[in-house]
Amino acid sequence: MKLTDIQRVYFIGIGGIGMSALARYFKLLDKEVSGYDKTETPLTIELTELGISIHYEDKLSNISDSFKDPENTLVIYTPAVPNTHRQLNYFQENGFNIFKRSEVLGLITRDTFCFAVAGTHGKTTTSSILAHLLRETNTPMTAFLGGISEDFNSNFWFGGDKYSVVEADEYDRSFLRLSPDIACITSMDADHLDIYGTSSELVNSFKEFVGKIKQGGSLFIKSGLPLDGITYGIEDNSDYCIKNLKIEHGTYIFDLETPFITLKEVKFCKPGRHNLLNGLAAFSMAMQIGTSPEELAKALATFKGVKRRFSYQIKTENFIFIDDYAHHPTEIQAVFEAISEMHPHKKSLVVFQPHLFSRTKDFGEDFAKSLARFNSILLLEIYPAREEPIKGINARWLLDQISNPAKKIVEKHELFDEIKKQNPEVLITLGAGDIGLEINELSKRLAYEI
Repeated sequence: MKLTDIQRVYFIGIGGIGMSALARYFKLLDKEVSGYDKTETPLTIELTELGISIHYEDKLSNISDSFKDPENTLVIYTPAVPNTHRQLNYFQENGFNIFKRSEVLGLITRDTFCFAVAGTHGKTTTSSILAHLLRETNTPMTAFLGGISEDFNSNFWFGGDKYSVVEADEYDRSFLRLSPDIACITSMDADHLDIYGTSSELVNSFKEFVGKIKQGGSLFIKSGLPLDGITYGIEDNSDYCIKNLKIEHGTYIFDLETPFITLKEVKFCKPGRHNLLNGLAAFSMAMQIGTSPEELAKALATFKGVKRRFSYQIKTENFIFIDDYAHHPTEIQAVFEAISEMHPHKKSLVVFQPHLFSRTKDFGEDFAKSLARFNSILLLEIYPAREEPIKGINARWLLDQISNPAKKIVEKHELFDEIKKQNPEVLITLGAGDIGLEINELSKRLAYEI
């Protein structure tokens, strides 16, 4: 199938962060775009404002006649859609070209010089930094991101088609559809065990992804991962290494050693050493196409961030509110360490919404340990996403494992009053579910009270 022959694109699950980026791409190419999603969100509203027709009921009557021609209609669906979906079954039964998002990304990027960022943590931030660096150094590229870049105010950027930047998602083994020129693996912590079964099988999938790199391409890995590649790290002997790290006024300042040059007094403004490593990975990848390291370092200092990735909602002398997408124990631990480094000795309150019953069950003990490090904890009920409930696995089950006695289960409508009652110096909201939809209103109410 040639994408140039396609006149119309229909999305099932159009409101997903990755799917919506593809919808923007095809709309930019003047294709007719439409789709279904379960609920209206800020992302779907933005797509509608671009002229994309979206509906929220799984009815065949909602598919307009122009999208019922299999010859010139491409159907893209998310694996999260159940196989009982009426519209998906209609397209399957009538001979349409039906692809997963990852397959379409593979087709789009196949004829470009492709940068792909993989890893169980850090994909979105690293790919967003990389896209920012390439744009700031006038590199013609298209970026498909898994979050809303604060530099682009979007999850999609088109500035040419010579290079492409994509997230290589390990869920459902999607990243095996890509053929990158330069790849990066930020982490391989156990996750998605509902798909892989064991952590060793997950690692094997990453190794298979490495085999997808084009001949003559490069692989970057965080120092310590059990793979062969160009390493990056902090205060170690990595190929690309941060040395003499210090913090001044909430900004990291450091020397950056590469195999070719050492840059002095480089700045990076996003808190957290995990984010610093993401920035180093993006810098290292961008250097491979001959871009000036001095210009890249200058651009690194201007990266604003990604929404819901250690995003400051309120930052005053007496109160700080940080929101983050963290939904894995390792990510929660990274957030805690960043807060301890940037805001030491301040009383913290974390609000956490667990994501998926299976993930909560698989990592319950680790979640409990990482959450217990905050001064106090508020737990929301588990966000199910694509899953059916697992008997006995709920917020109470997780709460009982947290050793810190300053813990409580709350409903969303109780959050504001409970936060006011506890009066923390640092408030942190965490989770990959619909907690993100509460942040704007919560920020407004809290800002009004300060």
